[in-house]
Amino acid sequence: MRSAEGRSSVLAFSLRSCDRGLMKLRWAILVAAGCSRSAPPAPPPPPPQPLASPVATASQEVPIASSRASESASPRQLTSKPLPLPGADGPAFLDYIAYEHANARVWVPVGSTGSVDVLDVKSGTFKRVDGFKTEVREVNGKKRTYGPSAAAVGDGTVYVGNRATSEVCPVDARTLKLGKCLKLTTPTDGVAYVASAKEVWVTTPKDQTLTVLDASKPNALATKTTIKTEGSPEGYAVDEARGLFFTNLEDKGPTLVIDVKTHKVKASWNANCGSDGPRGIAFDPDHNFLVVACTDHVQVLDAGHYGALLGKLDIGAGIDNIDLADGKVYAAAGKAATLTVAKLDSNGVLTVMAAGATSEGARNAVADADGNVYVADSQAARLLVFPPAAAK
Repeated sequence: MRSAEGRSSVLAFSLRSCDRGLMKLRWAILVAAGCSRSAPPAPPPPPPQPLASPVATASQEVPIASSRASESASPRQLTSKPLPLPGADGPAFLDYIAYEHANARVWVPVGSTGSVDVLDVKSGTFKRVDGFKTEVREVNGKKRTYGPSAAAVGDGTVYVGNRATSEVCPVDARTLKLGKCLKLTTPTDGVAYVASAKEVWVTTPKDQTLTVLDASKPNALATKTTIKTEGSPEGYAVDEARGLFFTNLEDKGPTLVIDVKTHKVKASWNANCGSDGPRGIAFDPDHNFLVVACTDHVQVLDAGHYGALLGKLDIGAGIDNIDLADGKVYAAAGKAATLTVAKLDSNGVLTVMAAGATSEGARNAVADADGNVYVADSQAARLLVFPPAAAK
């Protein structure tokens, strides 16, 4: 038997058919009387039907929102100011850099000099933290000096990962004095501070693990636990309010969601980065979005809806780590030699606000509180400093 809804649909269709028949009859009468030579009026359109709401899951490969290439016909073009690193000659080994909000400084670990160069953004001058060990290794037939390579800003302490020695070292943010380093059993990569737990989380890809350190006493770091990741962790982001830690598996593809309290993996989401895998990652606490850096584009995931795919924006080849601050995404593509600043809206759509030329290999942008952008240029041993995307 036909349902009540079906009977209603048939009745509505019949009524619309009657309306059309009556209009044709009126027109025929008018033509016969010589009152009209025009075509019969068009029948009224059918009533609009509601669209099905799109449902996005972590496995979908088509984003449910697209991103605009530019906010206007031509985004603002940014020009950088080069800032040479003290005592460094290119190429220098630069990787993760960090902005310290409390003292308005950019921390730049420099492997080739065994130092961390601390830039005061107001004066444009550096202070050096020395004393980090280095090691010369041969990679692909070329010698390379490894040393400090990552910095994470904590509460009054900045934690520096040393790739040469597999150490994590605390630096007093007030005195810039190097504290007692903790040697890990595996080489360090990225370093993140989780304030809610007073922990330092270190990506240790060689062992396919995350190493969690107790940082309740910054000058007496201690290993708390390791988390098996079933792939090589790359990049990090923290949702302090919800107690979540995010990292990518660059060799496997997914983005992992890890509970800070239990140190257990809660979910695995696919950012659809392709065979090259994901790299950096950033978190937007205002909208509960993740922005994942693939090697040539960035993809927005809805962390509140199981990693559903939202906006995607092409940047150019060679993206590594990215930054997100005040609703803006900062991405430097090393192979494309470009910096892109994009606005992230409440729908997860990215719109290009500004762009600028960098140099080959320059990557890992961070922004300060005023919107100035700093890009690590290893080949020339310098920072490229860009003005804010929005003109003041």
